[in-house]
Amino acid sequence: MLRHPEIWNAIDRLAADRKLSASGLARRAGLDPTTFNKSKRIARDGRPRWPSTESIAKVLGATSMSFAEFVKYLGDGQAAPAPATVRRIPVLAYAKAGEPGYFDEAGNPTGSSWDELVFPEITDPAAYALEIAGDSLMPVFRDGDTVVVSPVAGIRRGDRVVLKTAEGEVMVKQLVRRGGRRIDVVALNGAQTETGFTVEQVAFVHRIIWVSQ
Repeated sequence: MLRHPEIWNAIDRLAADRKLSASGLARRAGLDPTTFNKSKRIARDGRPRWPSTESIAKVLGATSMSFAEFVKYLGDGQAAPAPATVRRIPVLAYAKAGEPGYFDEAGNPTGSSWDELVFPEITDPAAYALEIAGDSLMPVFRDGDTVVVSPVAGIRRGDRVVLKTAEGEVMVKQLVRRGGRRIDVVALNGAQTETGFTVEQVAFVHRIIWVSQ
């Protein structure tokens, strides 16, 4: 059973290992910088205040750490064995995805400039992740979110996808329709105007299968 001081101490130890303050760790995870401050750990009525599961998930995503690895910072420091299905997948800033050298001709991630993200229960060997920055994909994806993408997953109308054009532009959209000659997508920001591409104009379309929020 987890105790209140243990979980907060684990966050502090993780931050220290990354050479960050608790505020710096929160900022890296896309959280309010005060999320892990000492003053936030006890409520005004004196009751212990716990970190949310969302904040823990964002920290694990930002530090490329599985929950099993996080456990080593709790209690006596003995880590639980990681599940056999846990694997590391390449992760890249969304803003860089359109630059040359990150995808091969088949649309799979390539090169040595990717970071790594620990992710469980995924069988696609070509899966990758993109870190979202800014508010251009609001309200669906927020600044600091990480989306996991599968090149082999089937795609249907309404799926959120990563599309790369033949000219190299990478965008996150919602699929409207995909035919033999044309692919139509719509923006995630609420605008209903469709954008259409011929199949020759598209290098790949990959389905987003998971997002940390």
